[in-house]
Amino acid sequence: MTFVKSDLIKELAKNYPNFLKKDLTKLFDIMIYEIKESLKRGERVELRDVFTIEPRIQKARISRNPKTNEQVNTPEKKAILFKISKEWSKIINEKK
Repeated sequence: MTFVKSDLIKELAKNYPNFLKKDLTKLFDIMIYEIKESLKRGERVELRDVFTIEPRIQKARISRNPKTNEQVNTPEKKAILFKISKEWSKIINEKK
């Protein structure tokens, strides 16, 4: 099941009828923006009891092209480590 931003906003609006959709959209945009900026700065983002997102740096290395067996320089790059909480993992993996 995939969620689109508009679907999330609709669900939030349905669950919290006192909030306007445009306010929920703005709140969602601010949250995503702050998460992106924190990751750019190399900071860890943690939503307690939900998930953590942490930027990791993969060092530059010499790798090889498996087709030609030629060596290729792979530059340093950033990757993201996403870890879900044990509680959410248990909820997701429950059998119905």
